[in-house]
Amino acid sequence: MSTEVNTTTHEAVRGSVEAVTVEAVPRTKTELRAEAARARVELAQTLDAIEYRLNVPRQLRVRSRLVNVRLRELGEKNPLALAGIVLGAATAAVGAVWLGVRAVQRR
Repeated sequence: MSTEVNTTTHEAVRGSVEAVTVEAVPRTKTELRAEAARARVELAQTLDAIEYRLNVPRQLRVRSRLVNVRLRELGEKNPLALAGIVLGAATAAVGAVWLGVRAVQRR
């Protein structure tokens, strides 16, 4: 391992013309292994986050549970508002079915 200090200049990200000077400091094998281990952990966390976001069935389960919890809280705090929401949803469902039946009958 070299004891020299290497200096490199990198352009800053996003089109800035400012230059950033980074000094590479010599490191021991232990430090390099620790850095590699941290990088592996970070990569694993990133991949887990991507998998979580792209898992559509899991996202649907999470969202439906969240809606259920919020509706229960609303029912406890303001039962009339919950009744209005249920009535509106039922009306919309009946209207959609009625329009579908009507469209099929017109064929």
